[in-house]
Amino acid sequence: MTPRSDPDREFPWWLLAVAVLLGTAYVMVLTDDGTRQVLSTLRRGVWITILVTVTGFTAASLVGLGLALMSLSGSVIVRQVARFYVEIVRGIPILVLLLYVAFVLAPGLVAFWNWIGLPEARTRDFPLLWRAVLALVIAYSAFIAEVFRAGLQSIDPGQIEAAKALGLKRWHRFRHIVMPQAIRTILPPLGNDFVAMVKDSSLVSVVGVMDIAQLGKLTAAGNFRYFETYNIVALLYLTMTILLSLGLRRLERRMGDPARRG
Repeated sequence: MTPRSDPDREFPWWLLAVAVLLGTAYVMVLTDDGTRQVLSTLRRGVWITILVTVTGFTAASLVGLGLALMSLSGSVIVRQVARFYVEIVRGIPILVLLLYVAFVLAPGLVAFWNWIGLPEARTRDFPLLWRAVLALVIAYSAFIAEVFRAGLQSIDPGQIEAAKALGLKRWHRFRHIVMPQAIRTILPPLGNDFVAMVKDSSLVSVVGVMDIAQLGKLTAAGNFRYFETYNIVALLYLTMTILLSLGLRRLERRMGDPARRG
């Protein structure tokens, strides 16, 4: 039998093809006055997309970790609360959840704020940008919770028992024994969720947040150059996701190589 080659040692022909494709596309865009103007307009939405993604993913990861720890708690009530949240949220499409948070939950939170006697606020004081971020946090925290839970459960219980025998407290066991090992299992699916959020951040355009997708829609409606405009929208998203994927792969290889970590 012919031995299988190691995929990690293969020359990345696919990356070369992507680089040529993206390079050619950007040259075509930058050498045309019309498409260059479209790119300049859409570029303003890149920062909103980055803000929504980074803020939403960071908060969702913290909430997801908390839910994962709750699901592994010794209390049946705490475990059931975590499972209830995860199953309910995962059963609602992100777009529906986004609309619900933006136009139902956000006004409800403002009403509650006023009801408990805090300084009076109005619904319009709750920006659509942060309503959209809140929706993504709620949606992704349920998925990320399952990623963390699986990673934490992958640790050999014998190591935890040994740490207990050494007198390490729960926080120190988590910090020094469990998490350093679990992160190698958690990182690949967590990275996939990060890339997915970059793409799903385009959903915030439905509530009027001026991200790449929303600016693309408005630009195309104004210049009627739908083909060129949406090609550039796709090009910007593809550039971000490819760069992010490459960075995450490099990080995974580095964390999987003990010599590099040391």
